[in-house]
Amino acid sequence: MKADIRKTAVIVEETRKDIGRAVDPPTRKAAAIAVIENPFAGRYVEDLSDLMEIGAELGGLLGEMCVKALGITPEQAESYGKAAIVGENGEWEHAAAILHPKLGAPLRKAVEKGAALVPSVKKLGGPGTPIDVPLGHKDAAFVRSHFDGMEVRLPDAPRANEILVAVAVTDSGRPFPRVGGLKKDEIKDGDGLR
Repeated sequence: MKADIRKTAVIVEETRKDIGRAVDPPTRKAAAIAVIENPFAGRYVEDLSDLMEIGAELGGLLGEMCVKALGITPEQAESYGKAAIVGENGEWEHAAAILHPKLGAPLRKAVEKGAALVPSVKKLGGPGTPIDVPLGHKDAAFVRSHFDGMEVRLPDAPRANEILVAVAVTDSGRPFPRVGGLKKDEIKDGDGLR
């Protein structure tokens, strides 16, 4: 099953100054959003594989939209995250079906590699509901400078029979990180943790 997309949106956030100090180069985050029809709204369905296939489709589409919006190459992407808001006629498991089994592989391809787990969050809500897309370094989960998030919302989504799906990608970590932990130049190619 292909996603029945009502609309998409891309938000780019660029921080040039923080706490009175110039951020050079600026840190940038992009979120790409798709608002889709929920094929299982209003009814219990045991087999959610159609939503899993939609997740695979959206992982690549939204990841590529983020990379393009940032004007970077896939390997320049540093962190990522995913989120979904299910409208009132859906259920938590609809978001899980989109986000977990198959969305990650095409997203990883869109940002090149992505050895670390993709942080995620799910929510039920109506039009205008905000959601914080969690962010973590794409190749090493222990890189604290990239523990972050990006709030997204659309004023008219999700409607009762819809799901809002968001992917966020960054070209850097937080401005002025200083809470210790593994640095991005210390990442070892391996398990996605360090």
